[in-house]
Amino acid sequence: MHTLVVILLVIVSIGLIAVVLLQSGKSAGLSGAISGGAESLFGKQKARGIDLILHRITVILSVLFFVLAVAVTYFKV
Repeated sequence: MHTLVVILLVIVSIGLIAVVLLQSGKSAGLSGAISGGAESLFGKQKARGIDLILHRITVILSVLFFVLAVAVTYFKV
């Protein structure tokens, strides 16, 4: 069981890395780094199309990653 969970964790990890790298950047250079957090938090821009799909996949894969990380620790004992 431990081996299966570790294999799933590696697959989810690679998928999470790939999905994060596929997402487009939300800031515009140095000025975006300074004021980008406030604009993304309070801005009215909504993700659409492929950005929305990638965002949802990222959330799902990150939750799966943490669940599998806990499962690896649980089944190791």
